[in-house]
Amino acid sequence: MPLSLILASASPSRRQLLASAGLSFDVAPAGIDEDEVKRSLGSRATPQELASTLAEMKALRVSAKHPDAMVIGADSTLACNGRMFDKPPTIDAARKQLQALRGQTHELFSSVVVARGGQRLWHWSERARLTMRPFNDAFIDIYLARAGTAVLASVGAYQLEGLGAHLFTRVDGDYFTILGLPLLPLLSFLAGHGIGLEKAKAA
Repeated sequence: MPLSLILASASPSRRQLLASAGLSFDVAPAGIDEDEVKRSLGSRATPQELASTLAEMKALRVSAKHPDAMVIGADSTLACNGRMFDKPPTIDAARKQLQALRGQTHELFSSVVVARGGQRLWHWSERARLTMRPFNDAFIDIYLARAGTAVLASVGAYQLEGLGAHLFTRVDGDYFTILGLPLLPLLSFLAGHGIGLEKAKAA
């Protein structure tokens, strides 16, 4: 009997990535208070450490409730010129983020953890570097009007797989990592545990 798979995230992009890869899975958001975690870690945590910590906390929390399942937890953080960015809560906050990031090169860190039985089995972290065009405020207004509230679901207020591609002049790094989930190493790990296209076909 193949192991069941759970995504411990409410992220639409991560859900779409797994679905597009043909996996059969359930979604159970972990409900982690990310702001509280960031406050507890303080300034000593690097963006990569923060992403890894949050990914592991999500996986372990959901795994404790579903001990027989393989649980995927993931998180992404963004840093630019020594400042960390979160998902913008409003369109106005998204506008301010884009104003701060335009014309700059920033780093995006994504981590993924797989847990079972309340224990971490595997983890992976990757970094990408992205350079934004030096666009003006009028361009930002047009972009936000077209993209709408979907930008609020991602750090940096962009979705590279959609209209967000217009924001950049250069992208260095794994495409899936930028979307929030280092997919290829994750698929390799899951395949080693009997979760892959064979499971999808059986489902």
